[in-house]
Amino acid sequence: MQKDYITIQGPAQGEFVEKRSRFIGYIAPVSTEEEAMAFVEKMRKQHFDATHNCYAYVLKDGMTRRYSDDGEPQGTAGVPILEVILREGLVDVAVVVTRYFGGILLGAGGLVRAYSHGAKLAIDAAQRVQMCVCSVLQMQMDYSAYGKILNLLPNYNTVILSTDFGAVVTMEVMVKACFAAPLCADIVELTAALVTPQEKEKRFAQIPE
Repeated sequence: MQKDYITIQGPAQGEFVEKRSRFIGYIAPVSTEEEAMAFVEKMRKQHFDATHNCYAYVLKDGMTRRYSDDGEPQGTAGVPILEVILREGLVDVAVVVTRYFGGILLGAGGLVRAYSHGAKLAIDAAQRVQMCVCSVLQMQMDYSAYGKILNLLPNYNTVILSTDFGAVVTMEVMVKACFAAPLCADIVELTAALVTPQEKEKRFAQIPE
C-alpha cells in the first residue's frame, strides 16, 4: 500500500487582479480522473464567459498528472499550476485557474507568475489533511476484558469504529498501521491471550492527533 500523503479537506478559492485581468483560483479534493475532470467541467460551466479556464490535477498514485493551458501560450498556465501543486506536496487535488482578460497582455513570464499565484491562493485557502495508512482491527472479548482494552486504546491514538454488545463484545478499531503490531501485542498480553485482534483491512484515513 502507498505511503501517507497530504491532500485537502474541501474546496477553496482565491482571486486577484493583474493589469485588469481577473484570475480566480479554485481547488477541490478528487480521487479519480473522472472526479478531476468533473470538477474542471463544473468550473467551465460556472465561468462559461471567461477567457480561459486552465487546470492541473495530481492523484495519489504519483503517476497521474494532467494539465491544460486552455488556449494560453503553451507552458504558461497548466504547467505552472501543476508545479505549484507538486511544490506544495499535495495529491488527490484538482486546481482550476480562471482568467477574465482585461485588455493588457502580460507576456509569457507574466502569465506564468499569474497562473502560479492563482493556484497558490487557492491552495493556501484550503485546509490540508494528512491521510495515513491505517489498519482496521476486529476483536471479540468478554465484558471483563472490555474495560481494560478500552483504557489501553488511547495510548495508540485509536479510533473506535464500532462496538457491538452481545453475548460478547465485538469491536472494530482503526489505528495507524505502524502501531497495529504493538497494539495487538499489548492486547494479547493484557488479556493473557484471551483476545487476539485480527486485521480486517488497510485503508487511508485521517487520524485525529
